[in-house]
Amino acid sequence: MAVCPIDTMRYALPEMIKIFSEENTLRKWLEVEAALAQAHAEVGNIPKEAADEITKKASLEYVKLERVKEIEREIQHDLMAMVRALTEVCEEYAQPYVHLGVTSNDIKDTALALQLKEAYQIIGEKLIELESTLLELSERYKELVAVGRTHGQHANPITYGLKFSVYAAEIGRHIERFIEAKRRILVGKITGATGTQAALGEKGIEIQRITLEKLGLQVPLVTTQILQRDRHAEFLLLLALIASTLEKIATEIRNLQRTEIGEVEEFFEKRKQVGSSAMPSKRNPIKSERICGISRVIRYLAFSSLENIPLWHERDLTNSSSERIIIPHVVILTDYILSLMIKVLKTLKVNEANVKKNLYLTQGLNLSESVLTLLVEKGLPRQKAHELIRIAAMNAVEYQKPFKDCLLEMDDIRKLVSEEDLDHALKPENYIGTAIKQTENAISFLRRKITQWRKEILNSS
Repeated sequence: MAVCPIDTMRYALPEMIKIFSEENTLRKWLEVEAALAQAHAEVGNIPKEAADEITKKASLEYVKLERVKEIEREIQHDLMAMVRALTEVCEEYAQPYVHLGVTSNDIKDTALALQLKEAYQIIGEKLIELESTLLELSERYKELVAVGRTHGQHANPITYGLKFSVYAAEIGRHIERFIEAKRRILVGKITGATGTQAALGEKGIEIQRITLEKLGLQVPLVTTQILQRDRHAEFLLLLALIASTLEKIATEIRNLQRTEIGEVEEFFEKRKQVGSSAMPSKRNPIKSERICGISRVIRYLAFSSLENIPLWHERDLTNSSSERIIIPHVVILTDYILSLMIKVLKTLKVNEANVKKNLYLTQGLNLSESVLTLLVEKGLPRQKAHELIRIAAMNAVEYQKPFKDCLLEMDDIRKLVSEEDLDHALKPENYIGTAIKQTENAISFLRRKITQWRKEILNSS
């Protein structure tokens, strides 16, 4: 019976689940064994026909997961169970050369890198899709003026295009980190016990190079019995960074969907979707809430990877049990919330009427800086202008009067500016600075980068 929401497919997608399945893990172990045998043959360590036999039998067609588990129950060592299962299906002449000169983590770490390579491709493509979606929204709403908010309070106007382009730039930085980290993360190792390659002989360095080249992985500069865990920590922490940005966007959507704000709304299937078991009227931002909740799990699991870096001497086993849990979970959950965020953004409803209503809600108070700029331009010292505007703003709030009226009641202001001047200064559309230009610059730059990023992501396959 399934317990974890990943196993029930509630918070997982089939393509990523398949990568970390028992079957695919075994498949990757066998791929490494086959590449190793071929490398041995190329340097003249074993007969070519033995390597070919090992390569032929190193597949799920011959090595059955059930048989590996049966052996493991007896010997209590999963990797050695695979080695025995592979050996017993090989012809006798090839059996002595199975798993020759290596240790368990040569196979496990290298196979894990192959799994991460597959996951890297999927996540990379979704990051590109998310980036493209954010840029589409930036373009669509680049001129939609909205109230800005700082400390949760109304502030200078912005545009929705600027809001979306800021998110796009942040995702763009994650994509660059993702691409740059590839050479440190998609790395295998064939160095044997303690990392000396003693059992591989004088051609050990060449055997490692050939094996990893066949598998499309980077060769480590130097390692012990295992790959050092800073590599895996970097990958998981990078996914945690991505998850944090997704939570940031989702939190903004949740806030903007508050009933009293109502500027955006997740897509709601009116014909069938249920918002609440108690209140039939509810239309809750459940997808964004789910993204926020899962991102917290991703961060906490990713932080655990830091504990796996300081292992004893040339290795111990404390990282193994941890990684069996945290690596699949972090990758699978990140993939899931990436897909969910793409779906949320592609179907996001922006209520432009509420955007405009909120923009004028404070009757000009959010344009106080615009008035300050106007008064300074008219010759009033800045600090004096600031104090006059502050007093007018406090009066507007206390007496529930329009901000413009309170400003015009002050002699020092009225003698410097006309009512028309104030009307212009208090019109939000006139005080968005370079927001549209910044958005256009971001869209242009990031769209050019997407072409480059897509090529680099695809080159990892």
